[in-house]
Amino acid sequence: MNDNQTGLAIQVQHSRDLRALDFVLATPIPPDRHPAAVYLARLAAGSRRTMAGALDVIAGLLTSYRCNKETLNWGALRYQHTAAIRALLADLYAPATANKMLAALRGVLREAWRLGYMEAEEFHRAADIPSIKGTSIPRGRAVSADEMRLLFAACHRDNTSAGRRDSALIAVLYGCGLRRSEVVALDLSDYDAETGALRVHSGKGNRGRVSYAAADGSRPAIAGWLATRSKAPGPLFCPINKGGKVTLRRITDQAVRNILNKRAAEAGVAQFSPHDLRRTMIGDLLDAGADISTVQRLAGHSNVTTTARYDRRGEAAKRKAAGLLSVPFDK
Repeated sequence: MNDNQTGLAIQVQHSRDLRALDFVLATPIPPDRHPAAVYLARLAAGSRRTMAGALDVIAGLLTSYRCNKETLNWGALRYQHTAAIRALLADLYAPATANKMLAALRGVLREAWRLGYMEAEEFHRAADIPSIKGTSIPRGRAVSADEMRLLFAACHRDNTSAGRRDSALIAVLYGCGLRRSEVVALDLSDYDAETGALRVHSGKGNRGRVSYAAADGSRPAIAGWLATRSKAPGPLFCPINKGGKVTLRRITDQAVRNILNKRAAEAGVAQFSPHDLRRTMIGDLLDAGADISTVQRLAGHSNVTTTARYDRRGEAAKRKAAGLLSVPFDK
């Protein structure tokens, strides 16, 4: 915890509104009756990790890091406490991150009410905290077309099962715009080789969707991998042992990142995250003139405003406008 977080946590702990209430659970609560556990259980795996971390941060800020999400008495929170937490998050995090954490807080409060730890009026007041307004510079980066060619070339030079798997993995991450957690959850039965359809069952918020592998790039890459993998049922993407043998079990989220890091180094490409391939796909489709609502559905976004954050056309217009200026600098 840095000095800023420490100071803010102490500020909350000793504020006039919070001093009268002990937030520590007197006795442990079983998972099926615990507001945080019940809330997290209904989320998809990827969201569960993110929101669990958010709840740990909130619990820590409320108690000078004496509590975490399991030991905090969520049913004891009232409006003055959630308002103070909102102010803290606004100081500590970018608006998008802070609002995601507030969403986790509201979700736990709702479960505390449903489980009988809060009265309806107490819940509605505590959860009635507005989102934090503001914008921030988008995280991550776009992977250029030249970099994509270098990445696939690096995979092609590796004429092994791993090279063919990694070509298909990159093709799906970029060509279908899948999240890392969605890729590792794919089974062979989720892919229709004839149409290129990929059924995504583990989308964010448990929203399933169908994405499509392009016939002129992604499908041939997947076909090359399947010729090595075999048609046996199981995960679409699998580990490969040192002897080059495919093991029919699911790869991990971290394995995906490791694969991309390895291929980026071989290709001489700057490091990028799995999500950078997804944001690149969304941006490339919008640049190509695809309808934003269609891109929203392909990406699995619940709100079109989320998709709009990936729209790079405004930045291109700004760069073009900046080029119209003549700066009279004399070397």
